[in-house]
Amino acid sequence: MKESRPVIQKLLLTEKGTVLSENLNQYLFRVDRTANKVDIKRAVEQAFNVKVARVNTMNRGGKKKRLRSMQYGKTSAWKRAVVTLKQGEKIDLT
Repeated sequence: MKESRPVIQKLLLTEKGTVLSENLNQYLFRVDRTANKVDIKRAVEQAFNVKVARVNTMNRGGKKKRLRSMQYGKTSAWKRAVVTLKQGEKIDLT
């Protein structure tokens, strides 16, 4: 497991994530870009004391953003993980 940086950066609370958590028992996390699925599974199980059934990841590319002048910048790229918990498990969001 990654020791130099935390694997889970934050739990994403979005409309899509809320629907997934209510209907399919899946939760969205923003994770470290270098973390793999095994690292994410271990980190979620340790942090929330639940059993993970499956982890899907996706790399989200940075977007070009225009600054106040005609200069362009770029937002940073990040990685999102969709974690499916086993039947009967739940993460308390409150």
